[in-house]
Amino acid sequence: MLIRVATEQDWTDIYPFYAATMAEGKTYAFPPDQSLEEARPWWMEQPPGRTVVAVDGDVVVGSAKMGPNRPGRGSHVATASFLVDPAHQGRGVGRALGRYTLDWCRAEGFHGIQFNAVVESNHRAVHLWRSLGFDVIGTVPEAFDHPQDGLVGLHVMYQRLR
Repeated sequence: MLIRVATEQDWTDIYPFYAATMAEGKTYAFPPDQSLEEARPWWMEQPPGRTVVAVDGDVVVGSAKMGPNRPGRGSHVATASFLVDPAHQGRGVGRALGRYTLDWCRAEGFHGIQFNAVVESNHRAVHLWRSLGFDVIGTVPEAFDHPQDGLVGLHVMYQRLR
């Protein structure tokens, strides 16, 4: 598996699993019914951010976007979001994207990285981020309307990078 900066041409390969993830409604509070063009700015970051893809041969199996969490006086803390094609889950794609993101954030000089909204019932993601050094620093109760679990919390997760 190779992780590289996403090109505009990669968007048509990312979009099907982006749309499927948003339609499933279990992990992101993004709009569920976006067209290809409506969804593009929600995922394809512009500088100083970055969007990357994980590829296996010629197949895009996952993607991540990263950059400053806030502008100005908050720009020393990064944030990131991750998608893995459901057909390729369980193969270490998310972990590889997470490690890439942490390395990139350190190289870019970020002081820390904050995930603003990790769905508390997304146990696989919470476990992954904890295993990569993140802590849950707070949970907003009932902030996410999960299609099966009802109202669940959103974790704010953080890792100091330097």
